Amino acid sequence: MSGGTEPRTAARTAPRASGPARSGPLPPAGHRGGLVGTVLAALGVAAFSLTFPATAWGLEGLGPWSVVTGRLVLAGAVAGGTLAVLRVRPPARRHWPGLLVVAAGVVVGFPLLTTLALQTSTTSHAAVVVGLLPLTTAAYAAVRTGARHSRRFWVAALAGAAVIVAFAVQQSGGALTGGDLYLFGALLICAAGYAEGGKLAGHMPGWQVIGWALVACLPLSVPGAALALTAEPVHLGAHAVAGLLWLALGSQFLGLVVWYRGMAAIGVARASQLQLAQPLLTLVWSVLLLGEHLTWAAPAAAAAVLVCIGVTQRASAAAKRAPKASDPAGANPEERP
Repeated sequence: MSGGTEPRTAARTAPRASGPARSGPLPPAGHRGGLVGTVLAALGVAAFSLTFPATAWGLEGLGPWSVVTGRLVLAGAVAGGTLAVLRVRPPARRHWPGLLVVAAGVVVGFPLLTTLALQTSTTSHAAVVVGLLPLTTAAYAAVRTGARHSRRFWVAALAGAAVIVAFAVQQSGGALTGGDLYLFGALLICAAGYAEGGKLAGHMPGWQVIGWALVACLPLSVPGAALALTAEPVHLGAHAVAGLLWLALGSQFLGLVVWYRGMAAIGVARASQLQLAQPLLTLVWSVLLLGEHLTWAAPAAAAAVLVCIGVTQRASAAAKRAPKASDPAGANPEERP
């Protein structure tokens, strides 16, 4: 009799003693995890909003290729040193394709194309055009992951994008500039990098995602910086140095660390909609730091875009709370990038 009950008791209690091993990160803790993720993503947006003014400062003393390669070398050195000191093991082989997309889109492509655009465009103009990034990121993530969002989510996202496009066209006198071609290219390639990085941040810490992407670019960025500095004029001043340091440490490393962590917590599409506020923040910095003058359209666009942010956030939260048709218990797993 006892011989028949003891195995069942052991089988019941054994898993409690040791606990099942988990593969992958723990999911966010409900509302608290979503709040923390939103705050982290918002901090990333705040850091990114200074990117264009910092680039304009850097261009005061350096050529465009020197600015781009210089920020990559500095950020890569900081990332590589951090990874080495903490003895972080290289990512698994299956993660490297995604890391290379991050490197091509976020580390190299976006900085290069936007820096070239800022040679002919003002920071305020570039900021509103790049305001389309939340929509392109959400669209890329939906195609890449097969995620579905409500009609209200997409209508609000498209409305926010339309406001930004109208603002950009109005600011440029009714026609797109040559720099806009660089900016639209930057949108497409950066959206892929953000979405892939957000997905990878669900498997490794966000700072390691951008850290390994930066390290992967060092074999190209180091000789590129040496070549650019010899081919382009160098007139370093306080603005140029401050701009380059912020680009390397703030925008290229720390900003992306919190941004990817935030995307891992609340999802790519939802986090990307917070970036609708980025062009508005950049407009403020362009006035305060660069002395640019804005028209009446800026506050109007600000109000409209903030409304769109609220709608997209509410639509995303409602979709996560709604039970799935195929799940009678009403369970709805948290959205993953």
